[in-house]
Amino acid sequence: MSESKTWMCLICGWIYDEAAGDPEHGIAPGTAWADVPMNWTCPECGARKEDFEMVQM
Repeated sequence: MSESKTWMCLICGWIYDEAAGDPEHGIAPGTAWADVPMNWTCPECGARKEDFEMVQM
């Protein structure tokens, strides 16, 4: 079982946690970053997926 990872928006600092997902925007808990659709955007600032970087929490 792999550990879930966290990804931070480089624009506003919002954190996407794979374990939590983003259920309010259609991303189920447990969704790996690679499985998040390319057209998904940061719920805080609207940044694109490419504007996120993996971070250690």
